[in-house]
Parts: sequence; structure tokens; C-alpha cells
Amino acid sequence: MPVITTIDDLKRMHRRRAPKMFFDYCESGSWTEQTFRENTSDFDKLRLRQRIAVDMSNRTLASTMIGEDVTMPVALAPVGMTGMQAADGEIKAARAALKFGVPYTLSTMSICSIEDVAQATKAPFWFQLYVMRDEEFVDNIIQRAKNAGCSALVLTLDLQLLGQRHKDLKNGLSAPPKLTPRTIANLATKWRWGLEMLQTKNRSFGNIVGHAKSATDMSSLSSWTAEQFEPKLDWDMIARLKEKWGGKLILKGILDVEDAKKAADLGCDAIVVSNHGGRQLDGALSAIRMLPAIVAAVGNRVEVLMDSGIRSGQDILKARALGAHGVMIGRAYIYGLGAMGEAGVTKSLEILAREMDLTMALCGKRDIADVDRDILLVPKDFEGDWA
Repeated sequence: MPVITTIDDLKRMHRRRAPKMFFDYCESGSWTEQTFRENTSDFDKLRLRQRIAVDMSNRTLASTMIGEDVTMPVALAPVGMTGMQAADGEIKAARAALKFGVPYTLSTMSICSIEDVAQATKAPFWFQLYVMRDEEFVDNIIQRAKNAGCSALVLTLDLQLLGQRHKDLKNGLSAPPKLTPRTIANLATKWRWGLEMLQTKNRSFGNIVGHAKSATDMSSLSSWTAEQFEPKLDWDMIARLKEKWGGKLILKGILDVEDAKKAADLGCDAIVVSNHGGRQLDGALSAIRMLPAIVAAVGNRVEVLMDSGIRSGQDILKARALGAHGVMIGRAYIYGLGAMGEAGVTKSLEILAREMDLTMALCGKRDIADVDRDILLVPKDFEGDWA
């Protein structure tokens, strides 16, 4: 077993172990992937202030997210097809999150169903909703999330239309994978993944198949989502969904100050500053660049979370310093899941927590609640001087 000290170590293991189409699904953006790249590279432009001769004992990362106690201000983001990165991947990730003390978010496009995860974890998790044209399906899945005891609904707003992701199209992304000569050749080199997948019944979209009338052919994810995702989703529809849910609501996919204001006006519990990990509008600004302006506009009215580009504990600390109450991580834990299953998700959380804890101390802080912009050196043009 190699010595694992960084998220990149897990990423290299994930690449070796998982089929190419599923690793590429995780590690790609839309179009030229400019936004995908800048989500991470923009973090590097922020510098940290080293402080000395301060008491660094008795440190804590404990916090809350939408009123829930967490061991650190991190939630596992919803990631589609997680159960294709490792057999029963959603269950393994949810269990790791529960044991570590952070929230897990199940995607509508998961392989394991809401009921599968609820039965296997016995603890509340968050559920992420994609709004479909089939209103009966949407009503039913909201009720299923309620029945499962989900403690929050995460409504994704930036995927009414599916961004063009070249790698997914070229790989013929599907769940389970189509057995073409090219796919068979790749799967032959991923025998450990295949052996585990043979031992589970969960190999397609558990929340969709058998629940949505239109889900007769899920062989092409891109064509099905293009047909079924609701392009008419607007603020009036969001308000109706909020009323139907009736519980804690997180609006995900906010990347503009005006949209953040509308979300706050709606009365949601939190927003997530996000560009869908660079997988939707290529050429959009990174989430970390947009974060300060959105926090300044609505941070006193609604809890502001962020995702897109986080690969280290230092990234989390920088987001917190720029005003995010907490973050959601996607790829950072998927690398661990693809590399080592549940133990890999735990390892990714351990890495992030250690990096955040040590960095916080070396910046002169002992409590995550005290971390603010004072620990950062921010370039004067970081948010951009746009005409």
C-alpha cells in the first residue's frame, strides 16, 4: 500500500482502478474546460499570512451547516453515478461521511436509490433534486426523500440543460457501461472494479428506473437528461418546490450576485456558490472568485456555502476566509472512493481535515469560527475589473 498524504495520491489510484469512462466523468469539464481548470488554479492566487508566537493548542474545526453540528465545515456534494466509481458507492460514501461527522448529499442521478442509502446508513442525509418535466415523478421523489428522513433538500439550479462534455460523449458514458470492443478492452484491465460490481444489484439509476414513466431507456445518460430535465425551471417554480418540500432548502448553482439576492428573497436556508465543477457554462468565472461579492451581497441574510475546485484543506480554509460558512466537496472524495471504496472516502476527509487544521494553526488561529479574511493576502484584481 502506498503512503497516501494528498488528494492527488488518491486521484492517481482512482485513475488506475476505475474504468476510463467513469474516471473521465469525474475529471472533466464542459467545452474547453477553462472554468474547470480555473476553479482550482484561482485558489493558488490567494496567499496565506503566517503568524507566530500565538497559542496553537486546543484547536477545533467543529462548526455547523444549516444548523447541523459537523466536525468540520464540509459536506459531501451530490455526484451523479457515484455507484459506478465503486460498487454501492453512494452507500460507502454516506457511511464514511456519517462516521466522520459531516453531511452526505445523495444525487437524483445516483446508482443506489434513496431507499438503499437510508436502509444502509440509518441516519439523515441530504437529498439533491434535479427538476424533471414529469411533475408526478418530482412530487414522488420529494415524498420519498421525506419518507427516508432526509434533513435537507439541495435543489440544483444550473442544470436545466446539460453542458457539452466532450469526454462523456466520446466515451459513450452509460450506466452500466455498454459493452463495445473499446469498453471491453478497458474493463479487462479493471478486474478488481468488475469483481466488486458483479456482487451488487445496483448498476443503473436507482432513483429513476422503476419510478419515472419515461425511464424505459437509460442507456444514454446525455440523451435522456436532455429529454427529461425541466428547461422551464424559474423562480416561481422554485418557490412551489420549496413549499412542497416544507423543510430545510439549499439552492445550489448560484454564480451571480443578482441570483443570490433572489435566492435570499425566497427564504432558503443556504445557497451554494457553484459552477457545477466547471461542467456547465465554460468561460464562467471560478466559484472562489465569485464568492466574496456574493457573500457581501447576501451573507447576512442566508448561509453561503461554496463548491467547485476544492482539492485541499487549504482551499477550504481560503473559502472560509472569504466568507463561506462551509463548502461542499465532490471530486476530492470521489477520488478516494474510486481508489479505496469507503476507506478512501474516509482517507480523503482525514487529509482535508489535517491540512485545514495545520494551516489554520500556522495562520495563528485555533478555532475555525475565528478564521476570516485576515489570514489571506488577496490580489487587488482577484475578483476582476470588468468593463
